[in-house]
Amino acid sequence: MRTSPVWSPEQYGTYADERARPFRDLVERVRATGVRSVVDLGCGPGALTATLRQVWPDADIRGVDSSPQMLEAAAQYADDRLSFELGDVREWSAADLDVIVTNATLQWVPEQLDLLPGFVRALRPGGWLAIQIPGNGDAPSHAILRELANTPPYAEYAKDASLRPDVPGPAEYVDVLSAEGCVVDAWETTYFHLLSGDNAVLEWVKGTGARPVLQSLPDDVRVRFEAEYGARLAEAYPQKDYGTLLPFRRIFAVAHKKG
Repeated sequence: MRTSPVWSPEQYGTYADERARPFRDLVERVRATGVRSVVDLGCGPGALTATLRQVWPDADIRGVDSSPQMLEAAAQYADDRLSFELGDVREWSAADLDVIVTNATLQWVPEQLDLLPGFVRALRPGGWLAIQIPGNGDAPSHAILRELANTPPYAEYAKDASLRPDVPGPAEYVDVLSAEGCVVDAWETTYFHLLSGDNAVLEWVKGTGARPVLQSLPDDVRVRFEAEYGARLAEAYPQKDYGTLLPFRRIFAVAHKKG
């Protein structure tokens, strides 16, 4: 049986400024006014959720995440307008919300398109749903990870952990959300993140995409896997004098529920 990965807020926070760029770009496209209620589904360690207080200063903002470790880190940002709670996006429900944001979360959910009608129903007429997911499943960082995880001696532990659901493209978001009575703006962007430090891409993926695989391995095997994976990443993403360039495709959808 597959288990959920134990997420590390500290590792996830590596290159936090670069990770924040898609979130800022997503929220910027939400044209909501008079906002009183906001939910961030998959809020992680809470730092980005906390920035929503400046965007909608009169709103009650709630972050939801399935990781106790992430919520423990998020607690530092809580106040009378910002709260955090444990929850699974697949089981979550609410009503009469002005804005729902879900950033870099739904890519882990195979049935994510089936969840979208429920998210739209949770919005009041005129409400907004904003989604961002990574779309880089074919990038060398992921292809190398899958290949290694399916190779002995790692496959015994990591084969299932390397599996990832296919993610929708912008057109699929448009189809599903339009059918729910929304006006939809969907697009994709490839960011070119310039990362500092040695073997920077390894440090990046250890906090996100590679974590389920690394967690599935016994300690001694993990050390060997990480060394081999890191060597191959360093070759695929060579470090230059100015840093290491990481191209990263992301998919966005912003839906405005008709009044």
